[in-house]
Amino acid sequence: MLAYSVYGEAGGPGKTTISGSLAAAHARHDLDVLAIDLDPQNASLSYLLDVDDDREDPDVDHLVRHLIDRPKGSFEDLIRTTDHGIDIIPAHNALSGLDDLLDRVAKTANDMGEDFDPTTRLREVLVEFGVADRYDVVIIDPSRTEGAGLYNAIAATGSLVVPAEATAKGKQSVIGLEQLVGGLEEELGGIDVGVLAVVPNKVDKRSGTQRTYLQDLQEVAYPVPVEIPIRGALFDGAWEHRCSPYEFVEEHRERVPDRERETLELIDELAATIEAEADL
Repeated sequence: MLAYSVYGEAGGPGKTTISGSLAAAHARHDLDVLAIDLDPQNASLSYLLDVDDDREDPDVDHLVRHLIDRPKGSFEDLIRTTDHGIDIIPAHNALSGLDDLLDRVAKTANDMGEDFDPTTRLREVLVEFGVADRYDVVIIDPSRTEGAGLYNAIAATGSLVVPAEATAKGKQSVIGLEQLVGGLEEELGGIDVGVLAVVPNKVDKRSGTQRTYLQDLQEVAYPVPVEIPIRGALFDGAWEHRCSPYEFVEEHRERVPDRERETLELIDELAATIEAEADL
């Protein structure tokens, strides 16, 4: 099974757009895909893939309940399937309080002489569900801020795909990857964290400054399989119609520009490169 979290420290690199695009690409490669939305922001993967209708309902079962051992139903019932074959566990507003909720459960467990690691709960729940036997690919879209959501995502997947802009901020975020990975490994008690790919996104090669930063990104110690160009109409259209960019061009475009087809081919190439890491 291939499992990874899409994460970068810097804001604005298109983390959720990349997550949804890769989930769709893997599904189009005839792989069984489970996406997990751990981002409490409203403009999250659940919104993009049009499965966020229950996120404000306090009475529904949701992932946070399962992480704190207070489920209202089976884990399988949390899973929604999109029209294009991606299974997704949607985000719920309860994610905004995940740190406090897990800390309370951990304190109670400690008082009772029991073990409860608030950073590995998602991994435990997924193992109990048998996710490795059910899916070929698991993608987690966590919050950009450090905390229980991010730690659980990394502990569950052990691997990162890192979107980065070809800017000074993006360069610094990639330069700091080694320190970030080391910090996550220490926080998670020695779990090895690997970087499957750094993905320069929103690239404009007409910009001399961006060309310089792209060259710098190509020299980092992590794989940089493709560079995703600026495609505002393509990706904004996907957000407007709440679908992956593949569905946007197939169902909402009368004429598809060659540059958009080429961008989708780059996403396919990125997905295939990541799949090769797990011999899929």
